[in-house]
Amino acid sequence: MWTALSSSVLVLALITQSVTQRACKDDTPDNSQTTTGDPFTTRDGARFRVDTVLNQLDGIPWAMQFAPDGRLFVSERVGYVLIVNTVTGMQDVALRIDGVFTSGEAGLLGLALDPAFAQNHFVYLYYSAATSQTTAVNRLVRYRESNSQLIERVLLLDNIPADQIHDGGRLKFGPDGLLYLTVGDAASQGLAQDVSSLAGKILRLNRDGTTAQGNRFSSPVFSYGHRNPQGIDWHPTTGALWSSEHGNVGNDEINTISSGLNFGWPRIEGNDTFPGMETPVTLFNPSIAPSGAAFYRGNRIPQFTNNLFVATLRGTHLLRLTLDDTGRRITGQERLLDGTFGRLRDVIMGPDGNLYVCTNNRDGRGTPAVGDDRILRIAQGF
Repeated sequence: MWTALSSSVLVLALITQSVTQRACKDDTPDNSQTTTGDPFTTRDGARFRVDTVLNQLDGIPWAMQFAPDGRLFVSERVGYVLIVNTVTGMQDVALRIDGVFTSGEAGLLGLALDPAFAQNHFVYLYYSAATSQTTAVNRLVRYRESNSQLIERVLLLDNIPADQIHDGGRLKFGPDGLLYLTVGDAASQGLAQDVSSLAGKILRLNRDGTTAQGNRFSSPVFSYGHRNPQGIDWHPTTGALWSSEHGNVGNDEINTISSGLNFGWPRIEGNDTFPGMETPVTLFNPSIAPSGAAFYRGNRIPQFTNNLFVATLRGTHLLRLTLDDTGRRITGQERLLDGTFGRLRDVIMGPDGNLYVCTNNRDGRGTPAVGDDRILRIAQGF
């Protein structure tokens, strides 16, 4: 059985290894573009290949986002922010955050770039800050990127409940220009139903960290009753917010989120019902541990248009969900890359119309292969 103590020991070992390797890395690592085997074919005939964009990432990559100029920003749970050239595979360490609490699932998690990044170069991060050897709080901070370095730290939101498990962590700007942040229940189930707490919630904020206008409780809380949501994205045509969430024993959920709604945890989960509480669009038993999520907005693989893709950890596959023409009902599910690359943490759209995925096999729960962890590009097949 996985315990908090075993988790702490493994992650501390990973951090020590990561810092040592990072300091010794050659300026020209072997991150050449490679293609993995034959192309894959989906059940509806879409052919795609998988290219390795970057490998040998030892700091546990967690979140990714492209800048308008094509650079890829990557957060690593041990406390690093990388800026990657996806053509050459070269990387810069833009930031190392001191005092990151990396026990269990905690650490540097979410990363988002300001919608006006081309003008202001603002980068937003969500991380667990150690308050002692065994305790932490989660923080939302902002930096400014200059010459591939993050400078001018600003604290936007502090004292978000944290623990070794259930810290949520996904950070994204919505089509409304507001900042959304998923927060887990921090291993205190009751907090998810307490609207005065930020734990077990999806938060909606202005860019300066203040409460967005229209939030039901006149606080950062946008929705509540969540256990550990780790993926969010907005449907390209309806604008509806979709979320992936870790269940308790199984009962992993895909939800559609609206302001002020209660998603039930811990009173209900899965197919349970209770007045005033929402049930998921779909659920998964046994657990697949869904993490980052992204709608496909490109046109390189037409069959993928408006599909929702979810990176799964325990499931070790990229989940593909097809929706009906209204964008409200799931019509099909397919497991892509099943067992091929191990644990998958995040999936995003790239400016080139391809999907990008990062693995998480060095997080203490996976079995790293040679070259792990890595960033992969899912592109149109040969």
